[in-house]
Amino acid sequence: MKKPMKVVPLRAKNAVALDAPSQGARRASEEGASSAAPKNPEVVAVARRRQFSPSERRRILAAADRCTAPGSIGALLRREGIYSSHLSTWRRQRAAQEGQGLEGAKRGPKPNPAIAEAHRTAKLTREIDRLRRELEKAQLIIDVQKKVAALLGLQTRANWNEEPA
Repeated sequence: MKKPMKVVPLRAKNAVALDAPSQGARRASEEGASSAAPKNPEVVAVARRRQFSPSERRRILAAADRCTAPGSIGALLRREGIYSSHLSTWRRQRAAQEGQGLEGAKRGPKPNPAIAEAHRTAKLTREIDRLRRELEKAQLIIDVQKKVAALLGLQTRANWNEEPA
């Protein structure tokens, strides 16, 4: 139900002159000589739709399911400030999607699966290239360690079974 708006009449341009007839002629520099009407101090309320979170919807549906006495659902509706159509819609969504219908749909453009797959493929390709570079570095280090061990005459895993001479 819409609330009636309070109508506040604006002052006319000539109303300023009528308020102070005894002041006579005014100078142009005086503050009271303004012909603009005063601003309306009333703040106008902006109507917004009420939105229910999924947890609120589940809570209200559970309370409605517990109502058994005649008139108790009506009292619940008045207490929560909702219509019976809300309950029927939420029940239908709950039955159709087993609770997932109560979740709000994500807003905005839907992701394109082809683009998402291309991004995933590019990311995995970069990861493979990075891992190959790291493997090449590790193999180079291992080769250098083998050569240093051979030059210093240290035992390596290959010749541990052999007796030193």
